[in-house]
Amino acid sequence: MRVPRGALGIRTPVFQSGQVAEKDLPPRFEALLNGYLRHLGAQRNLAEHTVRAYRTDLLNLFTHLGRLGIDSLDSVDLRALRSWLAKQHSLGHARATLQRRAAAARVFFAWAQETGQTARNPAANLRSPKISRILPPTLEAATAAQMLDGAVAAVGDAGGPVAARDAAVLEVLYATGIRVSELCGLDLGDLDRERRVIRVFGKGRKERTVPLGAPALRALEAWLGKTRLQLETADSGQAMFLGERGKRIDPRVVRRIVHRSLQMTQGAPDLGPHGLRHAMATHLLEGGADLRSVQEMLGHASLATTQIYTHVTNERLRSAFEQAHPRA
Repeated sequence: MRVPRGALGIRTPVFQSGQVAEKDLPPRFEALLNGYLRHLGAQRNLAEHTVRAYRTDLLNLFTHLGRLGIDSLDSVDLRALRSWLAKQHSLGHARATLQRRAAAARVFFAWAQETGQTARNPAANLRSPKISRILPPTLEAATAAQMLDGAVAAVGDAGGPVAARDAAVLEVLYATGIRVSELCGLDLGDLDRERRVIRVFGKGRKERTVPLGAPALRALEAWLGKTRLQLETADSGQAMFLGERGKRIDPRVVRRIVHRSLQMTQGAPDLGPHGLRHAMATHLLEGGADLRSVQEMLGHASLATTQIYTHVTNERLRSAFEQAHPRA
């Protein structure tokens, strides 16, 4: 199984404002970190950027422990971990960052105890700071339709293969609510035209099947016909979506496509691909879809993650009521 790039060969980078300092880690910490990152990549099959995030958080923790004179896991206690979070807070890090780092510490020490690296788990009672739930921005259904119609019209105006690809990218993102990384990872064999579904590999390489609407399927077929061949090269492989040089499309290109299309749509907020994911989920719930179905389509491991969209729809209903009801 492939180990994510950057997971090995730990060297502590330069740091400013509370990031990781440029100093060698104690050898035992370095060996532990390398082993844990191999575990995340090879056994838990986490995405590369997720492994990098764990690496950064744990490097920060180990550097702090080193400053406290701690050079082994058995010497770490809850007080040391709390002092680490307190230091991050004093440096102005957001509560969301502190919450993520506390979670990274809990997961790491649970692994260390399970694998016999330490006799106890000092992070078991490490609490995360509470953060206020922020409602994700979303897109009105009419505005989404306007954006998609404009993308399809651009194809009809002799827009060429890039315009056809962009229209298909937008239609698939909005129809399925898949993540940008999942879209970029799609292969030609992941499309089932007869059943009108696509196979998606999400976080942890978990596979799910997501339905496609008729407009999305038409846009995909227009792209996958002769149009994709115009960008295809020896480097294209089985990638469903290609960049202008023929390689698998990059997430940064997808983000530019979404931002540019929304900028050209009157009244549309400035959102990225994740904004289309939010919009899809919100519009499904507003249309009467049940929460479990939306959870399955989005690939959320926990229903609690999907429930944020019920708050979005409730807030929108409250806003509509206050604006329209004479006795609101």
